[in-house]
Amino acid sequence: MDRILEYEIPSEYDGANITTVLKQHFKISTNLIKDLKKYKEGIQVNGEHKRVVDFVAKGDILKITIRDTASENIVPTDIPLDIVYEDEDVLVINKLPNMPTHPSMGNYENSLANGVMYYYKSKGEERVFRAVNRLDKDTSGLMAVAKNSYIHARLGEEIQKKELKRKYMCIVCGDVEHDGTVDAPIRRADGSVINRIVAPDGQRAVTHYRVIKRYGEYTLLEMKLETGRTHQIRVHMAYIGHPLVGDWLYGTEDHNIAKRQMLHSCYLCFTHPITGQIMEFKDEMAEDMRAFIEKLS
Repeated sequence: MDRILEYEIPSEYDGANITTVLKQHFKISTNLIKDLKKYKEGIQVNGEHKRVVDFVAKGDILKITIRDTASENIVPTDIPLDIVYEDEDVLVINKLPNMPTHPSMGNYENSLANGVMYYYKSKGEERVFRAVNRLDKDTSGLMAVAKNSYIHARLGEEIQKKELKRKYMCIVCGDVEHDGTVDAPIRRADGSVINRIVAPDGQRAVTHYRVIKRYGEYTLLEMKLETGRTHQIRVHMAYIGHPLVGDWLYGTEDHNIAKRQMLHSCYLCFTHPITGQIMEFKDEMAEDMRAFIEKLS
């Protein structure tokens, strides 16, 4: 699926070469520029194919074509999707719990990626599945999916620069007395591909938490991530003695209390790479978490 971007050259780029415009205006990576050079329609000026070393003048129309093909290894599966927002570049989805983001061994057809690929196919679009912020299987809530490699790279840069904002709601065990921050490095546990632990030789991980309401044996928290390590919230809350309710990996598994970890991506905010608009999405809580709190109340 092609994504075409056009730009009328202003006076500031009069006499500049195309590489300069691609990197400074579009903020296109070197790897993507290499991809654009592979086909005739990749880079054009006033309808004619150009090289990246060619120069442009004020008033020229620079057109770039970003080309995508379908993810052949992801089976399109008819899975209902809660699409919160969609445009030519981005999907924002409210992911249900018990749904992994990507297919895995023994689970090839029941992931968000399978559902998104089916959605693309139903619209006659060939695309690659590109998750911007990945959620664990049993974590629900807001996720962004980029529709092409350019958008994926730009939003990835926002994550690296801490410009893409994420917040979570979670229910933890115990009475959390006050707001706080956990600054503790995380790494993969020895001998495990899944389990993470706090360890001095891990990568720095910072989680800020705010008490929303206390329910005696449980506390509702709002979480804000400064870093994005695997299982970060789950590991950090268990580390300070308040594991997430229903977290079978880092807490105590009891399906009579909760059938999954009570964690929901409730807030997502980023700058749209094409329009420059601030995109802000909120979804306070998943239904099972709301029902759990109602029982406590």
